[in-house]
Formats: sequence, C-alpha cells, structure tokens
Amino acid sequence: MSRVYDDERLAGVYQSGNEMPERSLRDWTHLIGSFTDRPAPAVVEIGAGTGMFCAAMARWLNASTVVGVDASVPMLAQARLLNAHPSVRYVVGTAESVPTASDRFDLALLSRVVHHLPDRVLAARELARVLRPGGVVVLRTTFRERLDALVYDYWPRLRELDAQRFPSRSEVLDDFAAAGLTVRTVISFARPVTAGLRDYHARMASRPQSKFTRLTAAEFQEGLRRLRADAQEEPAARPVPVVERYDVAVLSAP
Repeated sequence: MSRVYDDERLAGVYQSGNEMPERSLRDWTHLIGSFTDRPAPAVVEIGAGTGMFCAAMARWLNASTVVGVDASVPMLAQARLLNAHPSVRYVVGTAESVPTASDRFDLALLSRVVHHLPDRVLAARELARVLRPGGVVVLRTTFRERLDALVYDYWPRLRELDAQRFPSRSEVLDDFAAAGLTVRTVISFARPVTAGLRDYHARMASRPQSKFTRLTAAEFQEGLRRLRADAQEEPAARPVPVVERYDVAVLSAP
C-alpha cells in the first residue's frame, strides 16, 4: 500500500476527516456482516487505517476476534488510541503478507484499499490463505467506471488522477478470480457522511485523504474556496446531507 500513509500528519487527521455518523457506520457494518453466516465471525481488515471499521465490527457483529492489519505505524498508533476494543488487535502488515496463521478468518474486509495494492493477485492469494474454507472477502471500493464522489466536483483533477490509478471492475474481479476466489455479488451502497456542506468543508480543509497529496497547494486552495462558497450558501437550518456511494464486491474463498 502507498507509503504516503506513513505521513504522521495524515494519520492525525484521518479519523476526523473520514468518520461518518454512527447510524451510517452501523448500516455499513451490518451490510458487511450480512455476507457471512457465522454468528460470531473471526474478522481481518486489511488496510485498517485508524480502526474505525475494526471497532465497529467488534461492536455490532459480535465478532469473536478482529485483527486490523496496516502497513502504517502512525495509522495503527491512532487506531490503538481512538478505536481500542477488547476483541480487536492491531498489527503491522500488508495485504501481500498478512502476519497471521492460515485458515483463521471467516470474513476479510478491504475498505478503500484495492487501488493501493501493488499486486492484487498476490494479495488475493494471501486472503485465500488466511480465510477458512467458504470465508468471505468484502471489497468496499470505487471502480474506475464510477468515480462519482462529491470531492471531484470541487477538485476535478482528482477525478483525472484517480481514473489513472483506480482499477476497473473487471480488472479487480479478474485478479481475485485468478487467485481462486469466486464472485458472489457486486452491489452499490450509499450512506450520509456529513450533515451538510459546512461539515463537509470543515472535513476537507484538513486534507484527510492521500489523494490530496497529488494536488498543488494552489489547486487545493481553489477547490476549497469553491466548496466554502457553496457551504456558505446552504441554509444553516436546512442542510442537505452529503452522501458517499461505494461499490461493494463480495467473493468467497474455496
């Protein structure tokens, strides 16, 4: 995964810049958990970041254990600080080398991670290794064909850059199939992330995603200026929630 995540500044703002309302997080967690029929699943999250989903899965899925794996030491330090839970353990590792035993997990989550993987086939093989027979991989991502997030309205060059680095649906599914994983379903799911544009502006001002490092300071400030202007136009008493949509691909291990 990209070494930009070793950036301590990014790790420090990542949680506040990417969190969502509790109801949205709960809805996402229940959706992810619905793809396994184990009553108390053992879960691994690859690219766990600050552990938002790890703690949520321990809390709402009654997971027997959750292991959050990330290559970034600063991110994991934030995870242990902000999302500690008795059932969650955070460890340094990568998608291509998960530091756990084989046949251990019922569910593997990769949230907004696939486009960071240098070798998707190798990563998929490693997931097949750590999953129990019939275990499930859930990919929460955005395929190249559907780069439709609000962020692109204010920073259109990000759409151009992401179109170059985000894989297509067929590329992802073909690579995971090459590792022996079987596609079960691909759906789209959306939930609010902020109450309105004012909150969204405050969030984006901290540059909480690695993609912003690809912009010049002038490009970032121009997009932020336009977002601030729209946020000020929004009636404070009637804000419109900002909704983010993701593609969700679900695959089964042999």
